[in-house]
Amino acid sequence: MFSFYRNRAARLKRVGLPALLVAVVALGMLSACGSDNASEPEASAGASSPAVSASPSSESAAAPSAETAASPSPETAAAAAYPQTFQDELGHEVTLPAAPTTVFAPAMEDSLLVLGVKPVAQWANGDIVPAYLQEQLGGVAKADFSAGLPSPETVASYKPDLIVLSNSYYAENGVYEQYAKIAPTYAFSQSSADLDGSLRKLGELLGKEQEAERALSDYKRKVEAARTKLAPVTEGKKALIIRMNARGMFLMGGDYYGGYVLAQELGFGKSKLVEKESSADLSLELLPELDADYIFIANHAGSGDAFHKELTDSPLWKNIPAVKEGRAFEVADDSWLNGGLIAGGNVIDEVVRLLAP
Repeated sequence: MFSFYRNRAARLKRVGLPALLVAVVALGMLSACGSDNASEPEASAGASSPAVSASPSSESAAAPSAETAASPSPETAAAAAYPQTFQDELGHEVTLPAAPTTVFAPAMEDSLLVLGVKPVAQWANGDIVPAYLQEQLGGVAKADFSAGLPSPETVASYKPDLIVLSNSYYAENGVYEQYAKIAPTYAFSQSSADLDGSLRKLGELLGKEQEAERALSDYKRKVEAARTKLAPVTEGKKALIIRMNARGMFLMGGDYYGGYVLAQELGFGKSKLVEKESSADLSLELLPELDADYIFIANHAGSGDAFHKELTDSPLWKNIPAVKEGRAFEVADDSWLNGGLIAGGNVIDEVVRLLAP
């Protein structure tokens, strides 16, 4: 889940599949059903029902019109859209016999929740799971990735009817073939490289295209509002993320996760140290070269406490202008170090709270 070294590539990749048109029509008829997710707005009401005579003996009240009788129910229309066949980003042909209802998509829980779908299991590193999602995923089983991918037996125990692999690494060494025997399995090359595109693709796989578009539209409005509010703060200023874990200290570039939100969505400039890189190792000797006007520190689940102490106790750190002037901030690590509209929205809210309350 916490794959911090992934570059974020071109966004808004859209794959159109004509066979989905019937499903879209059906979902439009069902759009009054809302999502529990806070990032998704309430669906607007559908068209009003045609008027009928007030007399119970009237012909119009007694029997449906020929047009109504010929129109399929939403359930019938949705069923008619299946089976659906897709080609995943690794070239596999994936056929869904029916609309998926039990989904295993480790490292993509954020996007699933945006679409109103709760997975059958969530990615975990031992007992560590993304804290920012636990209000919605608190009762969901943990799929432990600390020793590698879960065994086929473990995955089968979740009884998924769709498996989604968020990156090509998860599909290596015969894993794809083993998982595909359990349920239809769709693999991304790297979903975090194009969060908008991967959300849209999930929407297609799950018959949730409208929900995906609404969520992306809402997020875009949130970005624009925050960018406007932060404009006096961001103009001509650079921001940098220092992340820590048990292995050390690292600088995040502006191409993925929280770094992408700062540089590409909120308009901060990039530090020269990661201007052309997605990440870089950080040592105390490098501190005098930090050229950021704002510094955000994300300590992964407290695993970098020793490095955090080493950093903040250093005289070199205390002499950095951003630190001396109170422009270095501790931030919620899991939202800043994960990808998805929920995580991105949390980063935006935190930056606005810290810099333009």
